[in-house]
Amino acid sequence: MEEVVQKLQEDVRELSLGTSTRVERLDGPPSPLRFLRDYVSPNKPCIISNAIQHWPALTTWTHNDHYLSQKLSQSIVSVHLTPNGQADALVPSPTTTSTTTTTSPSSLCFASAHTQLMPFPEALRLISSGSSDPFVAYAQEQNDCFRSEYSSLSSDVESHIPWATEALGCHPEAVNLWIGNHLSTTSFHKDHYENLYAVITGEKHFLLLPPTDVHRLYNRNYPAARYSLSQDTGELTLQLEEPRRHVPWCSVNPYPPAAIKDQEVSKFPLYFNGPRPFECTVKAGEILYLPSMWFHHVKQSPDNRGRTIAINYWYDMQFDIKYAYFNMWQTIRSPLSSNTLAVLEKNSDDSAIINE
Repeated sequence: MEEVVQKLQEDVRELSLGTSTRVERLDGPPSPLRFLRDYVSPNKPCIISNAIQHWPALTTWTHNDHYLSQKLSQSIVSVHLTPNGQADALVPSPTTTSTTTTTSPSSLCFASAHTQLMPFPEALRLISSGSSDPFVAYAQEQNDCFRSEYSSLSSDVESHIPWATEALGCHPEAVNLWIGNHLSTTSFHKDHYENLYAVITGEKHFLLLPPTDVHRLYNRNYPAARYSLSQDTGELTLQLEEPRRHVPWCSVNPYPPAAIKDQEVSKFPLYFNGPRPFECTVKAGEILYLPSMWFHHVKQSPDNRGRTIAINYWYDMQFDIKYAYFNMWQTIRSPLSSNTLAVLEKNSDDSAIINE
């Protein structure tokens, strides 16, 4: 089975994605036919340059410090607060004792951010400060937040990506705005959407793995936890959710601290010793096409005002034979990943309530 897993990964790269780990760049928007034929159908990412140069947001959101605050002066927005910028990520469980190492799988939980409603000018100030004292702020509400919380900005961008809409045969189900700083990080995960991700200012750094590499990320179920903000102390505390539930999540941190890197490499050999992930940096004015079900890890570099701003369009994916193949494939564990997962789950006796 290990040989079958390796052969499939090699074939996908050789026959469909190419042997380079760089994501293909286009000089301008493709025709709908080319986009569908060369990228959507083969489930292949690409970066499109010169795709949004006509958007007013590229100048109004970046060249005028006061524009966003004035435009959204009366808007209340959702801001996600964490101690370190890592929301929807694996962190030491609040039940961890002094005798349990924080690298032990039984000591980890899936932590969601505390969501705080606040006036937009205050949110922008917190994000742009780039500080982790007492917390890191990140505007990442998703849930079609651009068309609800940020609707005052609708004239500054397109409501959809025309060539993608024609190719995919539908309008986006959700449009989301993201405002973060250099501390904002998104751990490995996948989405069941065709994702058109446009960067307005700053840069986004992506690690990408195709759906066939699912075994390399050692998905397992982790107890769900959530940060809460104390109104008395202004500090965040992490608590396991009640009633208890578990969330399936990727176990691999691609950038482990130096002190535990050897341990992580030993624990997750399929990732660290396997083919390198695809890597790309999406700059201001560019769009990344991130195909459905691709695993992605995201870091960012802010502009000179301390922020990275992006807007993404989630289009419904086709739940077709490719989706059926992926579902079958992810149920077939390779022996090496199964052995590691058995160790990961050995000390976890709670019954898992899966939250898909």
